[in-house]
Amino acid sequence: MSELLLNLFLVAVALATGVLLWRPALRRMPTWRAMVTPLASIIGSGFLIVGPVLDHAFGAWAPAGMALLCLAAWAFGAAVRANIARIGDSADPRPAGDHAVETLAAAVLAFAYMISVAYYLNLFGAFAVSLTPWDTDLAARLVTSSIIVVILLTGWRRGFAALESLEYATVALKLAIIAALIAGLAIYFRDQWQADALVLSPASVTGWPAVTLVMGLLVTVQGFETSRYLGASYDAATRIRSMRWSQWLSSGIYMTYIVLMAYVFHEDEIGFSETAIIDMMAVIAPVLPLLLVAAALAAQFSAAVADTGGSGGLIAELSGHRVSPRVAYAGLAAVGLALTWIADIFQIVSYASRAFAAYYAVQAWLAARGARRDGQGLKAAGFLGLAILGLLIVVLGTPVEN
Repeated sequence: MSELLLNLFLVAVALATGVLLWRPALRRMPTWRAMVTPLASIIGSGFLIVGPVLDHAFGAWAPAGMALLCLAAWAFGAAVRANIARIGDSADPRPAGDHAVETLAAAVLAFAYMISVAYYLNLFGAFAVSLTPWDTDLAARLVTSSIIVVILLTGWRRGFAALESLEYATVALKLAIIAALIAGLAIYFRDQWQADALVLSPASVTGWPAVTLVMGLLVTVQGFETSRYLGASYDAATRIRSMRWSQWLSSGIYMTYIVLMAYVFHEDEIGFSETAIIDMMAVIAPVLPLLLVAAALAAQFSAAVADTGGSGGLIAELSGHRVSPRVAYAGLAAVGLALTWIADIFQIVSYASRAFAAYYAVQAWLAARGARRDGQGLKAAGFLGLAILGLLIVVLGTPVEN
């Protein structure tokens, strides 16, 4: 297939997927609507960086690393789903005896959101300058800082209702471009296979460092927990089903992406930066970098807005509304600016992974308490083991290093 035909085909795949996702019949499905929020978080920033990172660290074993991440996410998701089922459709999301633990979980999640906003917007800055003559760390940080200020001013003056309404459009755009990316990878994989040119690269990270590296990437599959907080819009059964389906879909996408990517690039072709995916996809088709930058900018901005609003609301609720959401936004902006200028993106990824692992540990602890009260000893032991795993990730998760 010629380069022009390949570009046209990939654009057509993206457009066809976008049209399919925009069909009224699909958008009216309650479970699909409930899936949009977790999908917006799960398939976002992580998709942009996890492929090159796993390829760089694990070579031909990259799919195994991705499988471990998906399994960990599914296990923690099971704990959150158990808590949704236990709470049901109660107006009070904190059953008697669990008020203090639920409050702790909300506080940890608010803190995790603070770090994740810095993570999203630092990727936004990096992708915003990636195809320009000003592709430097300084330029990326200046863009990130500017967007943090814009989000702070927007939330301070008018709130985020208008921006949050764009969530479905950004999810549809992101999934459409991911469909084109996977189609391009599939064609390239087929061509390499037919030419007997598939690559089996050795792992550059092995043993215990490999384990702690995977721990530090947990945030790349984070986002399913948002179903826990959609009680005002959906009943418990719908939230549980939407989380389960969104994790199935996202895991399938991630595994397909990593398998297709792990065996077609030589070691010297695997970039090591937050925007490495752009140069790698340019090898496949010139149109893919442009599509990826468009997806990255839309996805990172919408995710940052959602987490800023979520963190502000949680902090206001935890403080008994003594701290207003606007003041919380200012605190979040300060944290985001500090992380932008003192840490690199892979350090922020590790910090965010550990913060979300702390939240998942608390959720697993809650699930263990509930299972024990229900006389389900085996489930209680399993959830307790997950809580311990979450704490281990908090302590041991490490950032990617070149």
